[in-house]
Amino acid sequence: MTPDQQRRARDLFEEAVDEPIADLEGWLGERCDDGEVRREVASLLLHHSRAGEFLTRPAGDIAELLDDSERLEPGQQLGPYRIEREAGRGGMGRVYRATDTRLNRPVAIKALPAELATDASQRERLRREARAAARLSHPGICTVYALEELDGELYIVSEFIEGRTLHEEIAGEHRPTAARLRDTAHQLASALASAHEAGITHRDLKPDNVMRTSDGRIKILDFGLARLSQPTVGVVAPLVTQAGAVLGTPAYMAPEQLNGQPADPRTDVFAFGVLMYEYATGRHPFEAATPLARAGRVLEATPEPLGRLRPDVPGDLIAVVERCLAKAPGDRFGSAGDLLRALPAAADSGSRPLPLMTPPAPLVAAGTAWWRFHQVVAIALYLTAVILAWFVKEWLPGPTATVFIALGILGTIVGMLRGHLVFTERTHGVGLHAERRRLDPITLVIDLLMALLLAGDGLALVNASREVAGVLTIALAVGIAVTRLVLEPGTARAAFGDG
Repeated sequence: MTPDQQRRARDLFEEAVDEPIADLEGWLGERCDDGEVRREVASLLLHHSRAGEFLTRPAGDIAELLDDSERLEPGQQLGPYRIEREAGRGGMGRVYRATDTRLNRPVAIKALPAELATDASQRERLRREARAAARLSHPGICTVYALEELDGELYIVSEFIEGRTLHEEIAGEHRPTAARLRDTAHQLASALASAHEAGITHRDLKPDNVMRTSDGRIKILDFGLARLSQPTVGVVAPLVTQAGAVLGTPAYMAPEQLNGQPADPRTDVFAFGVLMYEYATGRHPFEAATPLARAGRVLEATPEPLGRLRPDVPGDLIAVVERCLAKAPGDRFGSAGDLLRALPAAADSGSRPLPLMTPPAPLVAAGTAWWRFHQVVAIALYLTAVILAWFVKEWLPGPTATVFIALGILGTIVGMLRGHLVFTERTHGVGLHAERRRLDPITLVIDLLMALLLAGDGLALVNASREVAGVLTIALAVGIAVTRLVLEPGTARAAFGDG
């Protein structure tokens, strides 16, 4: 290509990247009649769309190496285990549903593919997963039954869990209710805390590795990347990863993991924050056009406030998720145990079924908009009251001047408080519910006091034969009281699910 053609191709490529094109071929045909330039632009766009594609998979993902010829078939006998069907595939190979014929119970069997069966590091990784998970005894963690070596291959045998992954729930149309979200956070944090207390860091916590059983219980799967922070005394653990290697799934990695630094329980805490944000909203907190851009946002960007997207979620739960997403490890919870203690009390999900879904996001957003509009109207009423009090002072000199000054001071205070709430909701969202509860008694007292003072002005006008002005002033006083006592609880319920 000539320099002019290269420059033209670059300009078209940059234009197409800035404004995604639905019909690329038609778009190029309208802007360029040079076939070589069009082919170059199409090639650049194709490679651009694939940039960072490796970041969508966990390190060590070998799914592309799976060969159908090595798949275990239904009915095949593997030692004491009878294969029923293939249940899934992942970074460590295939997972099968099988039956342990000795105990007649269903089990899950995970195996390495033949290409990596002789890889010492991969075999050690499988052994490490079994040892790590076998140390754990918690209803929220998949139970490992055995590490088997059959026909020269290693297999992990664990309980078989029927249910749906959180990835499948997130992909659904509806979002979980605040109660369901809180219950899920508690179950997940409790299971993760059990692992951290045993000195185990998962390092690959993500929606695909969390399953909800048919009775609503949460189970953490796949400790294939687990790190033992307290090795067994007297045992020298082989080095199975290279220094600086990035392990895990980048979309759920903490910034320090992406930078190749050592993982510890605080990296799991970050992944917990990402997972819960995504579960609550249906979108990744660091969503971007490409995986590479998303990794950059994990390192640099601040996610959109969870409280703005889900204003029905309690403020204390929002604050916990926000702290989990802190960039610096020292700003997060030290472990899942600390995280669990900070979570708001969970309802007893075993005593009654929890509602699964919350109203669609547009309805929640509409409720928040009406609440915001209510705040603006209230501030406008305060301003009108102060202006009207000034006219009353001019018409009836004397005590009404004191009322004007009092209304001016009170209106300024309550107007600033309501403005603060709107600012909190619009900018960061976190802590809005706590602020509302803290300021509600103050705004209630000021609103009623302003209504009483304004009603007094109105009565003074009536007594001074200014009946029309007096009635309008009293009507404004009643309007302020009704707005606070009747209308505000309704808009609060619509926006936040409370009064």
